[in-house]
Amino acid sequence: MKINRKIAATVASVVIIGGAAAAGGEDAPAPDPTPDVTAEATAPATPEVSEETQALIDESKALKEQVKEDIAAEEATEPAEPAETGAVEPAETEAAEPAETGAVEPAETEAAEPEVPTEYKSALRKAQSYSDHMHMSKAGLYDQLTSEYGEQFTPEAAQYAVDNVDADWNANALAKAESYVETMAMSPAEVYDQLTSEYGEQFTPAEAEYAVANLR
Repeated sequence: MKINRKIAATVASVVIIGGAAAAGGEDAPAPDPTPDVTAEATAPATPEVSEETQALIDESKALKEQVKEDIAAEEATEPAEPAETGAVEPAETEAAEPAETGAVEPAETEAAEPEVPTEYKSALRKAQSYSDHMHMSKAGLYDQLTSEYGEQFTPEAAQYAVDNVDADWNANALAKAESYVETMAMSPAEVYDQLTSEYGEQFTPAEAEYAVANLR
């Protein structure tokens, strides 16, 4: 903290003047060479100070008091340095990793389809061809596939073929009936008999009735 230089110089000069005044006072009178031994010892005489010197001393004291007050005021106004309080860093909390829960694979409930034998596939292709081009009945297809004079497939292969062929038996019966009417000019009754005969087309009665009812 800085103190006013003028105040300090004034204080110093007052101190010097005061000391000089105390040292330069008039000499005290010589004591009586034959002092009274019964008299009590007296205190040394205090040197007299001039009014001008006393005024300077008083001013010096006042200045000292002012300096003290100024120093106290500056100390009071200086902001206290804040204590270093380091920011508390938040503790690192690692996110808990989710437990590995593997997807539960559904159990295979459907049995794997058995491999279709080559003979079965061949019988199915042959049955599809007969149905599309010759409009044969289901029974007629089976006989043609198993006949020794026909395709000679095993009964199992022939049955697989007629069960899985893409055919509309009613439509086949109608196509066969129209062919008989156009080529042989048969009556509806004769067409019905030919369609249901075991030596003919071998359609079911319901299929034959559908065909006769829808003839044009």
